[in-house]
Amino acid sequence: MHKLTMNEVVKAIRGLPPLPEIVTDLLSSMGQENIDIDTLAEKLSHDQALVATTLRLANSSFYGMSHQVIRIRDAFAVLGLKTMRTLITAAAVANGFITQHNNAEIEKNWRHSIAVAVCAKALARQLHLDQELAFTLGVLHDTGRLVLAMYFSQQYTATLTYRAAHDCASFQAEQAVLGIDHAMVGQALAEYWKFPQEIQLAIGRHHALEQSGHSALISLLHVADAIVHALDLALDEKEVVPPVSTTAWNSLGLGQEAFLQVFDETEQQFDEMCQILVV
Repeated sequence: MHKLTMNEVVKAIRGLPPLPEIVTDLLSSMGQENIDIDTLAEKLSHDQALVATTLRLANSSFYGMSHQVIRIRDAFAVLGLKTMRTLITAAAVANGFITQHNNAEIEKNWRHSIAVAVCAKALARQLHLDQELAFTLGVLHDTGRLVLAMYFSQQYTATLTYRAAHDCASFQAEQAVLGIDHAMVGQALAEYWKFPQEIQLAIGRHHALEQSGHSALISLLHVADAIVHALDLALDEKEVVPPVSTTAWNSLGLGQEAFLQVFDETEQQFDEMCQILVV
């Protein structure tokens, strides 16, 4: 089987439908303070499927609101821009990326991404980092695996066979069989979708910590990914925990009690997120 080139991958990525304009607007607005919420709410209102999923997320116990919201404008007012950016991004990926190509392998990968998002947010809360950005990175970190499974299914299946035979992590099997890995593909997709560079780099380097410049968020994402693989929330019978960077793990500076709390929160909140986002 021939190795994949990034040119082949980029060509496939360009065949993907663009993300809704509202998602691009929200992600490009990171760091900006003067955002017109009414304009964002108006744009979102034109995509009823996205509105429905976003409101289901907003009203979930995960966000613990005291009363139900039924309008997007109210959700912005109650939850704030940062949280709504997270919800809308997750809803857009679920509605646009997953529903169009759903199969058992893609659902398994998507369940894993949801679990990493929940775990990353729990870690970020312990570390006083940006919880919503951590959740967003978790949702997006393995989009490269979805691209491989959707557009290069024969090659992707070969990596699964290699993984099982060699008892190695997915990215190691991909490198051996394809010459590239899902993190590289995911970074190319994030670049195509014009995500902020911080998100592009986190997706591309969550298995390559030596290239991350000791970024706290990339270390967090790397650890969250390993934790979720260990918890096997994706129900993958051939699950292998990827190598964990000792430097990244130690850099978080969390004790056993804090990690146990993160494990517990991840398992408790995962099922509800899946009921909303696995479609």
